[in-house]
Formats: sequence, C-alpha cells, structure tokens
Amino acid sequence: MIVCICNRITEAEVRTAARAGATTPEGAYACQRCEVQCGCCLDYAQEVIDKELGRPRLRLVTAQAA
Repeated sequence: MIVCICNRITEAEVRTAARAGATTPEGAYACQRCEVQCGCCLDYAQEVIDKELGRPRLRLVTAQAA
C-alpha cells in the first residue's frame, strides 16, 4: 500500500525504516532519500511507525459538558 503519493513511499518501506530506528515520518522518508512534500500522509505514516514499534495509540480526550 502507498503511504506517500508524492514520494511513492510504501507502507513496507515505512515499516522497514521504523525497524531501522526512524521514529517520525520525516525520519522514515529520509531513509528513502526523500522529504515530506504536501504532508497529507504524515498522520498515517506516524500510525504505521507507532504500530511497528509497538507504541500505544494516543486517543483524544475531550471534556464533557456538566
């Protein structure tokens, strides 16, 4: 699956970069000799990295009205 359309970076490439030490999309893209272009992929790329590294997903907590 393609994660970044601008740079044609696949999910497998992002996972490989995470296993090599990348903890952010910018780091993962640098492993592919690329830079972030439009930024639309950053959330998904970070999700892939977090999943590969076994990090828990953070959830947005909102205040409830009284």
